Formats: sequence, C-alpha cells, structure tokens
Amino acid sequence: MPRFKKILRGILLSPLVLVVLFEEWGWEPLARAFAALGRLPWLGQLERRITRLPPWAALLAFGLPVVTLIPIKLLALYLFGQGYVVWGFTLVVVAKLTGTALAARLFQLTEPALMRMPWFARLYTPWKSWKDRVLTQIRQSTPWRAVGRFKAHLKALGTQAWAAIKAW
Repeated sequence: MPRFKKILRGILLSPLVLVVLFEEWGWEPLARAFAALGRLPWLGQLERRITRLPPWAALLAFGLPVVTLIPIKLLALYLFGQGYVVWGFTLVVVAKLTGTALAARLFQLTEPALMRMPWFARLYTPWKSWKDRVLTQIRQSTPWRAVGRFKAHLKALGTQAWAAIKAW
C-alpha cells in the first residue's frame, strides 16, 4: 500500500510541481521587468502607495488583478471551443505571463503587509518551505543541471558572437 500512495502522490503533485516550476522560472525575471516599469514617475508613485497599504487592502491589491485574469482565461477557452486554437493558446500564454509578472511585483510590494495577517503567515510559511524543498530537489536533478550547462554554453556563444559583431 505505501508504494501505491507514493505513486498516487506523485501523480497528484506533478501538476503542482509544474506550476511551481513555471512560477519560479518566470517570477523573478518578470518581477524585475515590472519593477523596471516602476521607474516611470506615475507607476513609481503607485508602487509607493501600494507598499503603505494596510494588510486587508494589500490582500485586495494582490488578489484583485489575479482574479481579473479569470475572464481572459475563460475567453481563451471559448476561443479553443470555437476552433481558434492559435488565438486561444496565444491568449493563455499572454495572460499567464502578464498575470505572473503582475502577481510577482504586487507580492513583492505587499508581502510585508500580508505577513502581518496571522492566517496568511501561517499558510504562506509552510507553502514557501515546501516550494523551496521541491526547487532544491529539481535543481539538483541531472536534467536541470544539463539544461543549465546548455544555457551557459548558449550564453557564451552569444557573447562571442556579439563581440565578433562589435569588432567587425
């Protein structure tokens, strides 16, 4: 029976691990991209206001944009159902990237206020711990390290090509 439970657990956790991987892959770079937009005067002012929100308002500021993406995803499903697979897929990808970028930046801005809510801190702390353990296991895996080496090789080739173009 333990073997069955282990297999079932792996099957049930696999989609969650994939979501965590995507979020981790996109979270930091997309948050940096949105933070760069924060250099715009009006957006920087908005970000400063968000960091001063009380916890309940920070929760709304963090959660509302995520919830507003639901109709966009439903539109993508409708497009799939109507046979517009490319448009539906494009809409899903754009919504996911935009939503992840926005959620990442908003979480960076609201995390201190959110952590002042005991229930949020109680839920977030074990989630973060689990996510960190999963990511550590993934980063130690052979496929992950192989992709990392390949990525470094491509970066080195790109650097060499850019240097050759500049020298020419």
